Amino acid sequence: MFQPQGDGTRFYLDRKGVPDWEEDKEFPSDVFTFVRIRYNAIQGDRGRWSTDYPDSDLNLSFRLQQLTSLKVNPDPIVLELTDKRLFNYPFVYFCEPGGGFSRRGGFGGNGGLNFTPEEVKEFRRYLMNGGFAMFDDFWGEQEWYNFETEIKKVFPDREIEDIPLEHPIFDCVYEIKEKPQVPSINAAIQGRPYGITWEREDAQEVHYRGIFDDKRRLMVIICHNTDLGDGWEREGENEWYFHEFSEKKAYPMGINIIFYAMTH
Repeated sequence: MFQPQGDGTRFYLDRKGVPDWEEDKEFPSDVFTFVRIRYNAIQGDRGRWSTDYPDSDLNLSFRLQQLTSLKVNPDPIVLELTDKRLFNYPFVYFCEPGGGFSRRGGFGGNGGLNFTPEEVKEFRRYLMNGGFAMFDDFWGEQEWYNFETEIKKVFPDREIEDIPLEHPIFDCVYEIKEKPQVPSINAAIQGRPYGITWEREDAQEVHYRGIFDDKRRLMVIICHNTDLGDGWEREGENEWYFHEFSEKKAYPMGINIIFYAMTH
């Protein structure tokens, strides 16, 4: 059940059936917490930022706790970029940043990213001080254009680069031999007879791109033409989808990204 108001940390009322666990009592603050960014924040809004929430965040946190040695907070949280607590967390996640054309004109409509000047300032400061951001679940050229327009507000002078398979983010935990494309569960089932794993014609090729700092630390990973979050969220709904996309692609890639972020 969605809880539209709160203190900015928990926006859900139950764990949706995901197992709970106790945090490390000796080091209660020394755990990994999955942080989702609430962008274009409007009180009570359930916009694109909340796609797949909270199931994907809960499931990924559980799998991290279950499959790795990482100590994980059982309660993922939601923050805005202007929240002072942002700097307590080294990893943040954005869902569906692409958006599209607004009926009123311009980009950023339909819930896509539309950074305010204050958000731009704080987000840049967060990343340059060691933070890491993951952008996921946006498809096609129009959504890419909106994302690129917004991220260029943050880093106008830094290039967005394709991340080669030789980069350690693809083998720091799981060895990933091809860049994984994960469609939504409905698109996967519809495309299964035809071997189609993309959600629209202009999104057939999956891209993993990044922005690096001056020391070549990857600060931002951009997962375009793929939906890792749906692989986490919908893992229990279809056995074929779980084995084909959640188990083989979404979880290995998500775990690699988080381990890279936490160790670099």
